[in-house]
Amino acid sequence: MDNYRVNSHSVTLLNYHFVWCPKRRKPVLKGEIKNRAQSIIFDLCKENQWQLIALEIMPDHIHLFIEAKPTYAPSVIIKRIKGRLSHHLRREFPELLKLPTLWTPSYFCATTGAASTETIKKYIENQKNK
Repeated sequence: MDNYRVNSHSVTLLNYHFVWCPKRRKPVLKGEIKNRAQSIIFDLCKENQWQLIALEIMPDHIHLFIEAKPTYAPSVIIKRIKGRLSHHLRREFPELLKLPTLWTPSYFCATTGAASTETIKKYIENQKNK
């Protein structure tokens, strides 16, 4: 029960694996941009009480694995993350203004149960070895 989110009305375990990429899959998520994106995601998770399970920022895509309250729809979560990232990164790094938008409008999202959590976490951590 340690992994479950418990309140007076529910017991939940909602893990979401998100993947999204920059417009035209440009490899722009490197160096200081990558570091700043990571910082923004950490802040958002803390601010919204999402538990960050795993994060890997590749030059041309991001993997994010979080646990969230049932009151947050996955579409709301990704909209907040992509919106905040785009706002701050494009303001702080003018070279990103060359892209018409920072992100493609699409994303991948899958839910997981307790059994496959470790599998997805290891998959994300192994992305940097590719």
